[in-house]
Parts: sequence; C-alpha cells; structure tokens
Amino acid sequence: MESGQIRILLVDDDAGVREMLSLTLRRAGFYVVAARDVRAAQESMGEGLPDLAILDWMMPVVSGLEYARQLRRDELTREIPIILLTARGEEDDKLRGFESGIDDFVTKPFSAKELLARTQALLRRSRLHDDNGCLRLGELTLDLRTCEVFFGEVPIHLGPTEFRLLKYFMSHPNHVHSRSRILDHIWGVGKPIDERTVDVHVGRLRKSLEPFGVGRWIETQRGNGYRLRISGSTRKERQNP
Repeated sequence: MESGQIRILLVDDDAGVREMLSLTLRRAGFYVVAARDVRAAQESMGEGLPDLAILDWMMPVVSGLEYARQLRRDELTREIPIILLTARGEEDDKLRGFESGIDDFVTKPFSAKELLARTQALLRRSRLHDDNGCLRLGELTLDLRTCEVFFGEVPIHLGPTEFRLLKYFMSHPNHVHSRSRILDHIWGVGKPIDERTVDVHVGRLRKSLEPFGVGRWIETQRGNGYRLRISGSTRKERQNP
C-alpha cells in the first residue's frame, strides 16, 4: 500500500462480488481491504482504519446495517463515509439506513462502474479529496495519487509516516485528536506502540512544514493531543481550490 492511497473497506459475503468490486476499485487507484464478514472487517482495523466503507446489507450473523450502526457508535470510526449495498429498494428500507448513519445506497443489481462513481462522489462530498485527487488548505496541497506535498509550486519532502499524519490532519482540520486516536489511525488499532512515538513524528512533520509557515498550524492541546487549526480565510480557500 502506498502511503497516500485511499483505503476502502469492502464487506460482502459473496466472493464473486468482492472480486469484481475489488478489481474495479484497485484499477481506480484505491487500496482495497476485502472482507467476507464483519468479523474479518473488524480484524482488518488492526492494519489501519478505512477512509470509506462499502457494506452489503444482507450478511449472516451481523448485517451490514448493524455494522454501520456499530461504526457510528464508535468515536474512532463514526466519521467514516458508508455506502450500503442492498436489494431493498423500498423507501422505508432506505429511511432505516439513513437513520442508521448510511451516507449512500447502491441498489442491486448494479454495475461496478456505478459503484465506483458513487464512491468517488461520496469521497468528494466528504472532502477527503477534490476532483484531482488532492487535499488542499490554502497553498498547501497533498496529492493522494503521487504521494507528493507542495506549498504553492514548491515540493515539501516528507517521510511515509509524516505524509500519513498530514493526510489525517488535513482530512480533519480543527478537530482535536488524542495521541491514542492518532496511533490507531496511522499505525493500526491496538498496536503496542508508545504514545510518545506520535510526538516524535509530529515534531518531524512540523520541522518539514516550518520553512513555509505551515508548521504553526499544528497545535499541541496540552493533555488532549494535537489539531490542525485553520483560519476562516484558509477554510474558504479549501472549499474553493
């Protein structure tokens, strides 16, 4: 997995569907974690949290709808965009889904191209990236396709971990992130890594950004963690790159 690739969690008990959709999403440049059930999906969290989840509604033991509710109840995963695959096309069924926190539906039968289009549209709506596959804050640009960072047209050289940290902060600006949450997102859930590791890598990231005046955007919240603080003017530029 490239450090900047968008991670998609695909959960479906139909092996044929998993194979077809995984191939389509990978060809589009996404890193796909395919799981046959919710248990396997939960185990995959140890390798990193997804940027978006695609869940089949009708699965044995735990349905996709119930798993969506679990994700929304957990502070660590509640902001993950979710697409539900379903053969249920009735309005009442869709209302149940939206009430459970689903962001979009794809009704069976569907084409892989339709799912890809809806995945890309949902990622744009969640502002994970723009139409060019980039995150932008003012003059700071992070290109998810090439794993490059620029301030204006000047490249900023970052290590893989610092790149993932910046991607996480830029995806969630103005939010305070505890060290434990950052560990789970960057290194994977439950990994035996000291929280001071976060401080080391945040320090390296700040040092790389400091010549461009961006390092000060990353604030230390004493006793709580870190946040990437952006001003109103920078936010406006972000929404209108």
